[in-house]
Amino acid sequence: MTGRARARSRSRARGQETGVPGPQPSSWQAERPMQPVSEGEVMGRGRQRTAPGPAISEAVLQISAGFQQAKIGERGGRRRDFHDVGVHTRQLMEHVKESKTGMSGSPIELRANFMRLISRPQWALYQYHVDFNPPMESRRLRSALLFQHEETLGSARTFDGALLFLPNRLRNIETVLFSETRQGEKVRITVTLTNELPPSSPVCVQFYNIIFRRILRMLNMQQIGRHYYNPDDPLNIPQHRLTIWPGFVTNLLQYESSLMLCMDVSHKVLRSETVLDFMASLRHQYGDQRFPEVCTKELVGLIVLTKYNNKTYRIDDIAWDHTPNNTFTRGDTEISFKNYYKTQYGLGIRDEHQVLLISHVKKLGPSGRPPPGPAMLVPELCYLTGLTDKMRNDFNIMKDLASHTRLSPEQRENRLNRFITNIKKNQGAQAELNTWGLSFENKLLNLTGRVLPAERIIQGARTFEYDPWAADWSKEMRGIPVISGLPLQNWLMFFTRRNGDAAHSLLQTLHRVAGPMGIRMQRAVMIEYEDRQESLLRALQQNVRPGTQMVVVILPTNRKDKYDCVKKYLCLDCPTPSQCVVSRTLSRPQALMTVATKIALQMNCKMGGELWSVDIPLKQLMIVGIDCYHDTAAGRRSIGALVASLNSSMTRWFSRCVLQNRGQEIIDGLKGALHDALRAYLKHNNCLPSRIVVYRDGVGDGMLQSVVNYEVPQIQQSIKTMGMDYSPKLSVLVVKKRISARIFALLDGKPTNPPPGTVIDTEITRPEWYDFYIISQAVRLGSVSPTHYNVVFDSSGLKPDHMQRLTHKLCHLYYNWQGMIRVPAPCQYAHKLAFLVGQSIHKEPNLNLDEFLYYL
Repeated sequence: MTGRARARSRSRARGQETGVPGPQPSSWQAERPMQPVSEGEVMGRGRQRTAPGPAISEAVLQISAGFQQAKIGERGGRRRDFHDVGVHTRQLMEHVKESKTGMSGSPIELRANFMRLISRPQWALYQYHVDFNPPMESRRLRSALLFQHEETLGSARTFDGALLFLPNRLRNIETVLFSETRQGEKVRITVTLTNELPPSSPVCVQFYNIIFRRILRMLNMQQIGRHYYNPDDPLNIPQHRLTIWPGFVTNLLQYESSLMLCMDVSHKVLRSETVLDFMASLRHQYGDQRFPEVCTKELVGLIVLTKYNNKTYRIDDIAWDHTPNNTFTRGDTEISFKNYYKTQYGLGIRDEHQVLLISHVKKLGPSGRPPPGPAMLVPELCYLTGLTDKMRNDFNIMKDLASHTRLSPEQRENRLNRFITNIKKNQGAQAELNTWGLSFENKLLNLTGRVLPAERIIQGARTFEYDPWAADWSKEMRGIPVISGLPLQNWLMFFTRRNGDAAHSLLQTLHRVAGPMGIRMQRAVMIEYEDRQESLLRALQQNVRPGTQMVVVILPTNRKDKYDCVKKYLCLDCPTPSQCVVSRTLSRPQALMTVATKIALQMNCKMGGELWSVDIPLKQLMIVGIDCYHDTAAGRRSIGALVASLNSSMTRWFSRCVLQNRGQEIIDGLKGALHDALRAYLKHNNCLPSRIVVYRDGVGDGMLQSVVNYEVPQIQQSIKTMGMDYSPKLSVLVVKKRISARIFALLDGKPTNPPPGTVIDTEITRPEWYDFYIISQAVRLGSVSPTHYNVVFDSSGLKPDHMQRLTHKLCHLYYNWQGMIRVPAPCQYAHKLAFLVGQSIHKEPNLNLDEFLYYL
């Protein structure tokens, strides 16, 4: 629960002073419901400690915290929901001021999950500052006193205790009103006009979103986290003890020509078991001695749902010395957690000996107050959400889930149209919109996109085309030598006795597939190890030498500890490319040729070989991909990965990973990595690149300003370290995959997935940005997701068409998949590197591996 939500509760548990395990805070709170503010309730007289200060012009950039928490009665006003409104970058790039649209490709008719917002002519939002004399401390009291004047103010209004927003302008700039409290005290209210906000202003955009959340609640939808779901229409999968709540993700923003609502279908997967059930199964499985350690490892970081108020919480710790019988201070009295839930929700707690869960509150309290203490949760009342790794690896579970959640374009569009119809039919929703002079179009947005021409794949001395709708060339590349097949002469294969037959079958098949690919492969040294982690590590230490080219390890299971053992030793202590294979992968003889082909390709890449390329006409070009990962095992320490091209065909890459302290900017450590990448480029090409294009992945909502103001200058400074006279042309693009936009192609009047290579750079792009969408992969099930690219800095002068085509080409060059992927290859490489270090190694890899794709 956020600090704002707690402040809205009817009563506030201010914490009990109890001994707390370890370094945890000593102020505990029971979790409580959020209560909307009542407009007409006049409470007891309260004095303000200080009168509200005068409204300032910066208010147009962010509605006050009070507006986000009060009157609207909801917690959905977080800044990150508004997608970096106010960050303007396009006006700094002369070559795209007039137009940022490309020209190449064939046109295609599309439909997007956007709906235009229509406001009455001359619509504006008027912002007033409200002052009370004598000052009033209680915000509820201020609201009640002000809203006694509905004839003057009108029925449409929003008030946060200091700022008043109205759709109509009052007659005078300053309006004086008089009200009276229940005790008969006269209060003078001065309402002063401070701003007239046009529909496209950031404050109005945030205001629209809050109004629309009201409408979602009128449709009986419940807010969980940032999105709204319908608990009255659940999809049950009883055989797996799972329930799916359908819902919607919505965002109302200013796009190229109009304000539009972007809406997409969302699903919340809930498990039927409580946290207490899960803890009981862990105790039964591991015993009392190991239970605390295993329980902490399994639970910390999970998201749980409390159904009594439909809120989600992240488990941050477990209070082993707290039970429901512990007490806390509520108002002026002490109350136990057990009695609190009984009186507040009518819920009885059966197990009085269960320990409590801790969820830290990261938000500040309202009006500058200190943050409230952590929320204490009762495991018996918390339901697990999401899926475990075991569930994700269960084919039947994922298949049954996909039948409900992976909607085809036609199913998705039908669901969205039904949602639009429900808004139109709901009288309360229409009355709310009419009150503010707003309405929506009753159809999804139609627009025109372009399909870029398919690329020709260059493999060795041959070039070939592939099926552009499938975006896959695994069949076409069979039997064709790769660009650079490195001879494999000194390599080892480790296996257990149980997997001896599988190991020898794999070895024979690798020899069969390697020849046609142009890879000369000598017989591996076969080494048997016992099925224990220490035995595997000892075998590696005794047999891997500095001259070893490749290590292949056949693992009997997919246990993470054994995989981590291999990667830690071979990435840190004895830098050697390695390939791990789970024995189950080799268990199907009919698929062994396909599996061996992919393993042979991976082994060749990891040693520095090159597989295929596409034609990239730009010369002396370096492509850089940056991504980050948060290592939960090391206190959520940030791990930044940088991958940079070393040759003109983008087939050789320099990779570097850096570990950052918590709270430190990713780019701080990557400055040195970029400097080293430029030196490696100089060594390979005898010159520095004249053009650098950086794709920055891993940028969340609200982080764009930091990239523009901090990261871009840091990149420029890093480049200058190569010499004061070195000034290459630089482009920096922010890559976003987690977006709500969905695009449908209209073929024979029916919505379907657009072909790979579809570009959208009109209508649903943002006027203040140089941005575009590309659909660069094909999906067999469900609806394809576009990737959003935002060029935040560009001194290269590349035409938008060339920037789009370059990005499209780079989506062909990921060597772990014989097809197009969703993001440019260096972004995916950077993701794989950061993930490997964050999941398995937890240290910076040996620098001797920098020029190998050892993390594939």
